[in-house]
Amino acid sequence: MNKENAAAAGPNRLGTESIGRLLLKFSIPAITGMLVNALYNVVDRIFVGQAVNEIALGGISLVLPLMTVGMAFAMLFGIGAANMISMRLGQNKKHEAENALNHCFFLLIGAGLIITIAGLCFLDPILSLMGAPKDSEALGYAREYFRITLYGCVFFMVSFGLSHCTRAQGFPAVTMIAMILGAVLNIILDAIFILWFKWGVEGAAWATVIAQAASTVYILRFILSKKAVVRLNFRILKPNLSIILQIMAFGSAQSMLQFLMSAVQLLYNKSMGWYGEAALGVANGGDVALSGMNIIGAILMLILMPVFGINQGAQPILGYNYGAKQFNRVLRAYLGAIAAATSICTLGFIIVQLFPVQLVSIFAPNGSDAIMEFAPRAMRIMMLLLPVAGFQVVSTNLFVVTGRPKTSIFLSMLRQCIALIPCILIFGKVWGLWGVVTATPVADGFSFLVTGVLIFFELRKLRRQSL
Repeated sequence: MNKENAAAAGPNRLGTESIGRLLLKFSIPAITGMLVNALYNVVDRIFVGQAVNEIALGGISLVLPLMTVGMAFAMLFGIGAANMISMRLGQNKKHEAENALNHCFFLLIGAGLIITIAGLCFLDPILSLMGAPKDSEALGYAREYFRITLYGCVFFMVSFGLSHCTRAQGFPAVTMIAMILGAVLNIILDAIFILWFKWGVEGAAWATVIAQAASTVYILRFILSKKAVVRLNFRILKPNLSIILQIMAFGSAQSMLQFLMSAVQLLYNKSMGWYGEAALGVANGGDVALSGMNIIGAILMLILMPVFGINQGAQPILGYNYGAKQFNRVLRAYLGAIAAATSICTLGFIIVQLFPVQLVSIFAPNGSDAIMEFAPRAMRIMMLLLPVAGFQVVSTNLFVVTGRPKTSIFLSMLRQCIALIPCILIFGKVWGLWGVVTATPVADGFSFLVTGVLIFFELRKLRRQSL
């Protein structure tokens, strides 16, 4: 087979190869990458919970909205530049693709420096807004953790942002290796800094910073090498406001979702502070509730990351076959992705319902009576509708493939904030802490119904087109 035929065979297999085999081939690397990415936060929490104490977990929880804001900026520039790179390469305009990459690199560094300087200058005022109860012990741990992670903000921005640009060039394995390198190093350094040196949350923060720096070096080494299709080339950089605005436009949708997620995390933190003491009957009830929510969030992240990986793996299969008007294959790929995602969510639901105490004990082996009363019960309630989460994630993506991105964005926002935020505020006001906990399955149920109605008409249209 000559090079031209070999190049054509790659994308063509999306329209001919078995759907099940394609889903495996495309989903497994994506699942691996998503799980590895999740390990950064989850491993930190496990080590901190086991080697420090449960309140330190609440301190890390206070920082999560701020870290999500940083991720939002990284996605704004990284995903935006990646979309431009893909388009310019498709138009055979490599020079413009390189210029987009150069702009992205400096935007990421600039945003990282601004966040670092602002965070260090206004550390205490920022943390005071994060939802901790007055005189909270968790606030001290948050200050230690956030101060150090700010030093690595530029590394995080560059590694996370450029990973999208590397994937856009057709090198997903490079991104995956960089993530695995960082995650493995993070685990090793967590063990050394927290268990051996006894540095506590500061050790967890330094482990994260060093691991992110290693990922950054790996990605930069590749993107400066001759192996990259689009390389950093500072000699051709011509600062252009139009290019910056285009990058921001392409990355704005995903970035906006991250900002909204940060708002939801902040609302959860504040709600724990408002209602924790009264509901749990202990003086540090707000801190305990914060720690419990941190544990629940970590477990939910581990369950949903494979679902997001399946969603990413299904996207090129759905997109290619929709573009090729092979609508039967689109339906089969969609249903196959739904089945796989629902299986994972159902398995996670069963484990959570059967072993909530054991799961909480992984993070808080010497947990107080208050956290062992709150976290397992709250986890069971919040994940009552977990089995339908896979359907919502994959269905939302289908609207992108079929050319209706606004519907996809609406459904994502509906599930993550439009339905959830009012439920948290109203239920919390009426029923306190347990009302806040119950808000999640209620919002999930409402979002599931809306998604189900919209997907019913979308599938009916696809079936008509396939006849």
